[in-house]
Amino acid sequence: MKKILLAFAMAFSTTILFAQQTTFPVNGSFDTRPGMFAFTNATIVVDANQTLTNATLLIKGQTIQAVGAGVAVPKGYVVVDLKGKFIYPSLVDAFSSYGITEAAGATRGFGGQRQSIFVSTKKGAYGWNEAIRPETYVKNIFSVDTKKADELRKVGFGSVNVISRDGIARGVSAAVSLNEGADNAVILKDQTAANYSFNKGTSSNDYPTSLMGSIALLRQTYYDAAWYGKQKEEYNISLDEFGKQQTIPQIFEVDGWQNVLRADKIGKEFGKKFIIKSGGDEYQRINEIKATGASLIVPISFPKAYDVEDPAEARNVT
Repeated sequence: MKKILLAFAMAFSTTILFAQQTTFPVNGSFDTRPGMFAFTNATIVVDANQTLTNATLLIKGQTIQAVGAGVAVPKGYVVVDLKGKFIYPSLVDAFSSYGITEAAGATRGFGGQRQSIFVSTKKGAYGWNEAIRPETYVKNIFSVDTKKADELRKVGFGSVNVISRDGIARGVSAAVSLNEGADNAVILKDQTAANYSFNKGTSSNDYPTSLMGSIALLRQTYYDAAWYGKQKEEYNISLDEFGKQQTIPQIFEVDGWQNVLRADKIGKEFGKKFIIKSGGDEYQRINEIKATGASLIVPISFPKAYDVEDPAEARNVT
């Protein structure tokens, strides 16, 4: 039975913030009417607890107008009969680097040969350490990757949360759909979360050179941002952005169960409830991880399917 994957549950927002592109010039004739479609007589899986039969889904442009059994089809909609077929919500990747180019060494840890650089080499009124880069906004560096988007759609994904994985304070991620088209037409939400890690990334500064140093630098940044918000003597782009981002969701990437606990401890110290992107080994200390009360983004690696075309080889697969 054919199954239809449709971007039916949108990431981080119940509405799409950007309509179809109308601000760019178009050469030649073009149709400005919004696409209006009614998918009727389908079995629609709304979520894990609700499945509708003989239902209708109405879409106008890039938004879902209505879904349910007995929904009337308004005039002007193109009707597509999906009797005997299914509509499913697409998957959402909550932690992705889709659409941005990761700089070499962006997720690098510590060590390596470096010259002695004690303060930031970045031009502008930024903070002193390049590993603290909250001024990075994914919306400013994102670009549609048609090939990768097609690969993700084929395995069921419809949207992703795009994160710049460079630095300790990494800036703000953005939610994008995996549609094809102009960059400005696929952004669903331009600010989804502030992001952190214990890795200094591409920073050219000597410090930090250890996990302890990363923890100290991040904690000091929280204290500095609190001070900065109460003074008017200087302007600091990094601290200004860091402070502004404390009211949106906070995502912290770690690479082991020990660092889940460390990140959670920092969060509790400064009154933050981190969503922690773990390394997949948190089961080793499941009780301690559960006790944090933190929400986790857990990586899933699907094994390659066995080749069972040969009956003789298939007998070896259990």
